Amino acid sequence: MADIASLLAAYDDQLRAAEIRNLPPGARVERDGPIYRVAGLAQRGFISGPRDLGLCGRALDAMIARQRSFFAARGEAVEWKTRAHDLPGDIPQRLLSAGFVAEERETVLIGVASELPVLDAPAPDGITLREVHTDADLHRLAELSSEIWQEDRSWLAPALIDQLHSDPARTVVVVAEAAGRMVSAARLEIEPETEFAGLWGGSTLPAWRRRGIYRALVAHRARIATTRGIRYLHVDATEDSRPILQRWGFTAITTTTPYVWIPKAPRTAG
Repeated sequence: MADIASLLAAYDDQLRAAEIRNLPPGARVERDGPIYRVAGLAQRGFISGPRDLGLCGRALDAMIARQRSFFAARGEAVEWKTRAHDLPGDIPQRLLSAGFVAEERETVLIGVASELPVLDAPAPDGITLREVHTDADLHRLAELSSEIWQEDRSWLAPALIDQLHSDPARTVVVVAEAAGRMVSAARLEIEPETEFAGLWGGSTLPAWRRRGIYRALVAHRARIATTRGIRYLHVDATEDSRPILQRWGFTAITTTTPYVWIPKAPRTAG
């Protein structure tokens, strides 16, 4: 089993580069000093960089201000993804001072796909797991996500449709159904040119939780990853899922917090 230091090194070396290399259709990436900014994504822009930005003080403040100005000119919100081990250590404070707002902190977990204790976990009685590809199913999935999270997630359907049409081998979308109704959904997103695949989007209707569906979805995706030669699975886990995944063989290597800036709506006359 890999130790934390080697897992963290693999994460920094492979996944940070993949964040700005493996982009969906319509997205574009630009470099500004040590960071990369991505515009044209489905939800909001994205900023990422190396572990050590090599900037501090006023130089760092100026770079942050440039990113804010860039996305303001586009009228586009942006997420700056930070990790707890990033340098300099005051990046979060400087983002807050520049008007960014912190969202929920999550724990970065990594598991060796072929070694997970839940690899053979079956679907619960009455539940069918199915990989979906059609536009109709993906719109149903977006409706399910909107119902679970009590917010409009209609954007998810066209985003997944574009992903599957442009690179069908990279994304696997799995749903859990009870009597033909979707009750849970999750994705496996393979990162080309890395040893990693991500577990994303795992969410279940409240009435169907604590029945083993989440475990079955993790196991199903882990089996797919193993058959495709993927070594590591990574998750940005909330505090609800972190202890569960750790019991299933995942290792916590750091935490990640998104800092989001949203441009003000233009004033209207009158």
